[in-house]
Amino acid sequence: MKIYIDPFTYEDPNEAVREFAKEIDISCVKIEQVIGAGEFGEVCSGNLRQPGKREILVAIKTLKAGYTERQRRDFLSEASIMGQFDHPNIIHLEGVVTKSNPVMIITEFMENGSLDSFLRQNDGQFTVIQLVGMLRGIAAGMKYLCDMNYVHRDLAARNILVNSNLVCKVSDFGLSRFLEDDTSDPTYTSALVPVRTAWVRKGGGQLFMVFRGASTFDASLGCPQALTFIFHSKQGHLHCVHSLKDHQNRVTPGSHWTLKRSVINAIEQDYRLPPPMDCPSALHQLMLDCWQKDRNNRPKFSQIVSTLDKMIRNPNSLKALTPLSSSVHLPLLDRNTPDFSSFSTVDEWLDAIKMGQYKENFVNEGFTSFELVSQMTTEDILRVGVTLAGHQKKILNSIQSMRAQMNQITSVEV
Repeated sequence: MKIYIDPFTYEDPNEAVREFAKEIDISCVKIEQVIGAGEFGEVCSGNLRQPGKREILVAIKTLKAGYTERQRRDFLSEASIMGQFDHPNIIHLEGVVTKSNPVMIITEFMENGSLDSFLRQNDGQFTVIQLVGMLRGIAAGMKYLCDMNYVHRDLAARNILVNSNLVCKVSDFGLSRFLEDDTSDPTYTSALVPVRTAWVRKGGGQLFMVFRGASTFDASLGCPQALTFIFHSKQGHLHCVHSLKDHQNRVTPGSHWTLKRSVINAIEQDYRLPPPMDCPSALHQLMLDCWQKDRNNRPKFSQIVSTLDKMIRNPNSLKALTPLSSSVHLPLLDRNTPDFSSFSTVDEWLDAIKMGQYKENFVNEGFTSFELVSQMTTEDILRVGVTLAGHQKKILNSIQSMRAQMNQITSVEV
């Protein structure tokens, strides 16, 4: 497989543009309307008609007038990057216009725009399988980039584009970085750039979707690295896939950092957000896997693609919903939690997790089978009489593991 070549390693960056991007005559390009604005200029829709080819709809990024040579180089570097990729889930570069003004980058046109806006505008219109299919496409695109030793650095729903067939494609390569083959160290950004998921509603509830960027913190929980840096490695770990919501319109001066400290403290105590309402248990388990504190325990993009493929092939695995209250912060799954299938009674399980003092409480409240215990909410834990926060955490942790193990068994049986 090809390996990505950083255009900034060229002594003359224009050489990289010539090598990786096709020059298009400006007479072949017709700009129709402005559809957005980028860092360097406007983004337009238009038509491209090259000799011997049919006319196609395209997106056109233009470089604003009065640019410096450095701005021109940085603008065209994205084309030098995109031109090296060929994958159905990566935005396709048609070519560049560098010999006329305005300087342009021309790509395929994605009819439904950015994923975050598309989900908001079509709230509640998608099936779970459609959403998982979109997730799968994004993960496949990211796996391809990882295989090329390429790091995107700004994976966010606003940078995922959606076409008329609901195919999601990774775009916006302005913040990307190359990983050297001779180092096993991760690459970090210097800025605090959290990542959040986009959620969409289904009926009266919410469904988890995927990756959205945020500029500031809210009291939501992601992986530890997201609090101080964004982690990327050539192994292709998905380091953070949950909600660190944009708080900038609601915090008062000074409250931001206090809030951030509370988030850090919660994450250091292994707490993670519960699933959104109507989120399939299997998807939430994948989220939890991506939030493992030890990055070596997080799945690679190849594993994420495989997991999502299995869900698509077996839709029944997406029918089970996590019953826990959406308002409660859950502790992260402890991988040292015993296998519940090795116990024949609830009493044995409580003894194994050193919570045997609550055996009579569980019996009195009717939680006498693993099926009933696996459906317990935080309110149920309190009703049973578990009032100590540490004990609540330990029991919820084990119930979460129990539920995940049950889902795996159910999937195998189906």
